[in-house]
Amino acid sequence: MPSHLVRALSERQHLPVVDETNIDAFLVPAAGEADNTLLFFTGDPAQRPEADDVAVVLPEILQAFQGRLRGAVVRRSVEDKLKARFNVAVMPSLVVTRRDQPVGVLGKIRDWSEYMQKIGAWLAPDAPIMVPSGGPKVAITHAGKEIAR
Repeated sequence: MPSHLVRALSERQHLPVVDETNIDAFLVPAAGEADNTLLFFTGDPAQRPEADDVAVVLPEILQAFQGRLRGAVVRRSVEDKLKARFNVAVMPSLVVTRRDQPVGVLGKIRDWSEYMQKIGAWLAPDAPIMVPSGGPKVAITHAGKEIAR
């Protein structure tokens, strides 16, 4: 369940709540809408109180990039299912996408200038998309021979 502040954010700012059933439709812009989105992965508010701080900043970010960025809150119950797809490693996180591809991720609360600088760069049409991490890769060697990967 989202915190009171996150729930109010979605209601007052009219941000859609997306899950695995509607996220693909949300990521495709309607005529005249921005190609880029800002997805808010909140995490468990009991364990991640920073989510409320990000919820306060999110409308300001959307205002600063008005017309260039559409926002949505990811439904808590599906965050674990969608984290890998959008390269989310920590909660809370804001993910900038270009259509259905992640362009950048900002975890936890950040300084305002960092939001402006990084998101501004990720909105550039030539900004590279992120490559999925594929999870941790560890090589174990024993007596000079690789035995697991």
